[in-house]
Amino acid sequence: MSTKVPGDLMYAASHEWVRVEGEVATVGITDHAQHELTDVVFVELPAVGRMVKSGEPCAVVESVKTASDIYAPVAGEVVAVNGEVAKNPALVNTDPYGEGWFMKVRLAGAVSGLKDAKAYGEQIGA
Repeated sequence: MSTKVPGDLMYAASHEWVRVEGEVATVGITDHAQHELTDVVFVELPAVGRMVKSGEPCAVVESVKTASDIYAPVAGEVVAVNGEVAKNPALVNTDPYGEGWFMKVRLAGAVSGLKDAKAYGEQIGA
C-alpha cells in the first residue's frame, strides 16, 4: 500500500491533516487514516459556529469496521463544514486531501504541535 503524504500540509499524530490559508485552516483525515478505516459509510461533522480546542473530539467517522473520533488539530471557530462528505462519505476514501475535507476552522491563535510531511511519514512508516 502506498500512502500519500502531501508536502504542503501539516499533520496531527491522530491522523488529521491541516491546510492553512490565511486565518482559516481546512481539516480532514489522512490517506493513511482512511486506509485503516476501510470503507467510510458515515461522517458526523461539527456545527458551524462551534468553538473547538486543539486535541478535542469534534467529529465522528464510521466505517464498515469501526467508529472513530476525529480530533481538532487546531483551535478556533468552525466556519464551514463539507456537506458533500456528509451526503457521500465515500469521498473520504476516494479523495481524502481534496473533496473529502471535513471542516474549516478560523484559527484562534498560532498553529503548533503539528508535524510536517516528513515527520508524519516517519510516524506511519510511509
